Formats: sequence, C-alpha cells, structure tokens
Amino acid sequence: MLHYAFMQHALLAGTLVAVMAGVIGVFVIARQLSFIAHTFSHIGFSGAAFSVYAGWNPIGGLLLFSVASAFAIGGLGVKVFRREVTISVVLSLFLGLGLLFLSLSTKKATAMTALLFGSVVGISWDNVLEIVYLSAAVLAALALLYKPLKFDSFDPAGAQAARLPVRLLSIGFLLLLAVAVSEAILIVGALLVFTLMTAPAAAARQMSHAVSRMIAWSVAFGVIGVWGGLALSYYTNAPVSFYITALEAAFYFGALAWRRLRERRAAAPDAMPGQAEPGGA
Repeated sequence: MLHYAFMQHALLAGTLVAVMAGVIGVFVIARQLSFIAHTFSHIGFSGAAFSVYAGWNPIGGLLLFSVASAFAIGGLGVKVFRREVTISVVLSLFLGLGLLFLSLSTKKATAMTALLFGSVVGISWDNVLEIVYLSAAVLAALALLYKPLKFDSFDPAGAQAARLPVRLLSIGFLLLLAVAVSEAILIVGALLVFTLMTAPAAAARQMSHAVSRMIAWSVAFGVIGVWGGLALSYYTNAPVSFYITALEAAFYFGALAWRRLRERRAAAPDAMPGQAEPGGA
C-alpha cells in the first residue's frame, strides 16, 4: 500500500491534519464553537468553489473566505453567531453560493465533488507542502497561546477577572480555526468537516478532564481514524471519508460508553455488605 506515491501523500497529509485538528478541536469543544466550525466549512466551500470556477488554487479561496468570515464573526461577537437562526441563514447563503459556482463550472465537477466530500488520496505533493506549512503555523500559534487560551477556554470568568485580552484571544482563535477548517476540508470535505474537527476531541473529553491528556487522546483518535480509513479504503475501494467518519464515530460512542461504565463502578459500594463475624455467644 505504501509503495504508491498517492498513498504516501495521503498518509502524510492526513496525519498532519489529524494532529492539527486533534489539538485545536479540544479548544473548539471547550469554547462551544462546533457550529461555528461547521459554518466555516460552508463558507470555505463557497470560496473554494469560486477559486475552481476562476481557475485558482482551491486552498486560496478556502483561506480567503474562511479568514474573512473569522474577522466578521470576531468583530460582531461569537454569541451572535451561536444563535440558531443566524447560523442557518449564513449556512444557507454560502452553501447556495457554492452551488452557484458549481453550476457555472460544470467541466470541473470532479474537483467540486472532492471539495464537498473530500479526496485525500487525490492530494498532490504541492497540496502536501501547503498542508505542512499551514499545520506548522497553526500548531506553532497554539503553542504560543497555549496558557492564556487554556485559561480563557476552560475558565472564562477567571480569564476576565485576570484581565486577559479575551476579545483578542477570541479573534485570534477564530483565525486559527478558519485555517484549520480549510485544511480539514481537503481531507474529509466541507460536509464532513465535523469528523476531524470535533469528533476526536469530543471522544477525548470522555476519557480525561486534564487538558494535556485530552489533547493526547484527541490526536490519537484523529490519527488512528485517518490511518484506519486510508487502509480500509485501499482494500475495499470505498470512500476514505466514510471510513474516517465511521471510525471517529465509533471512538466517540466507545469513549462515551467507557465513561458511563467508569461512573457506574465509581458509584457502586467500595466493598460488599459486611458479613456476620464468626463465633457467637
């Protein structure tokens, strides 16, 4: 399997995106930004569709539209975009724009399908290099902002009391999330971006409450899901995105079941009811 160049590209790109998504996903879950990540995917899809229509590199349109929307959300406030009606309107608008560009570029339907559902095995070496640079930039920024971002994400009241620049942190994190979503779209597509951005982190949250351990679990779930999806797709000729999604879902529900089992055991009596002491009067 690994003697094929396209599988080597897919494995390297998928691993990088899984690591990056696993790290940032922990903060996405903690900051309750799952649906905003989903919004970025639709906005990024319309940008990529426009790029394909115009003959540009799709990653350029992904980044342009996603980063612009991050600035918009950061300026208006995250709470505005958490409203159900606002999200539905934004998703519908940009999905409609993406479909418009899709209809205008019928000769490039394959590229558009890859943007919707992902095509990790079709990634070129140039795409791999782009993912390397973007992943390194996102991970470096997260490492630099780790302490204040961790404080603000898991104790927002304490962060405000400590007078941290929470507004700047919010905008900065949204920019990193926009870049991360743009990368994930190249692997699993705009419609399945939840798979890598939230599912591994959601499973990791069931395994531990320590942030560092959550990140480790999230990265592990993401990487194993990508590797397993690639291997299963290679031997069955089924879509990679399906297997990645199925594996990540299995990890989440398995972690959820394990946590409930652990809680039941913790709630059970520490010892069996006492028995009568031997001997008598």
